[in-house]
Amino acid sequence: MKALSVVETILRDRRTFFLEIRAGTGLAEKMRALLISSTAFFALYGAVMGSSHSLWQALSSAGKLPLLFLTTLVVCSPTLYFFNLNFGSNQSLRQNVALMLTTITVTSVLLLSFAPVVMFFLLTTSQYQFFKLLNVGVFAISGVVGVTFLSQGMKIVSYGGDEGVSARRTVVWLWILLYAFVGSQMAWTLRPFVGAPGLPFELFRQLGGNFYANILASLGEM
Repeated sequence: MKALSVVETILRDRRTFFLEIRAGTGLAEKMRALLISSTAFFALYGAVMGSSHSLWQALSSAGKLPLLFLTTLVVCSPTLYFFNLNFGSNQSLRQNVALMLTTITVTSVLLLSFAPVVMFFLLTTSQYQFFKLLNVGVFAISGVVGVTFLSQGMKIVSYGGDEGVSARRTVVWLWILLYAFVGSQMAWTLRPFVGAPGLPFELFRQLGGNFYANILASLGEM
């Protein structure tokens, strides 16, 4: 399955795609296509983010954004798998990973669709805090839509009778909260992605503070 065709299949006929994951049809091929497409889309959006600062920041962000999402997936995937298993799910680990790759692929597609909007504001405003918060908003919208796909996929793929279905649904939403917290902290660890004006290029910044306090501070400066 080609990388771009798998994206079109997810967006146009998600139910069929999820049923194929449930049946275990071409899981390795699907996972490979999802991984390639999501990495490429994240890299492109990362380059747009970093271009507000410098060429080096654009290249750095293009590499770090796919790393951010894939590392978060690796950290969080065992939790979802074992909790689902504990509540009666028949999903295999590969099916779980395929669903999570679907989530981040949808997120990456939406991020890329916002890239022209972000580029427009990059060219028409010079306010760093606004540009940073704009990107946070874009990530929030794309992430919400992405995890909605995960919830829908879990309903279709997670079978095994009615027993434990409600509990597994609760587990999925708790996992989504965990995914959001781990992802935001991972983003803080890998920063900068945009690059503050007036400061030289930095691959990574010194650890300290947290993502949420920084967002509140940016809102205060706005």
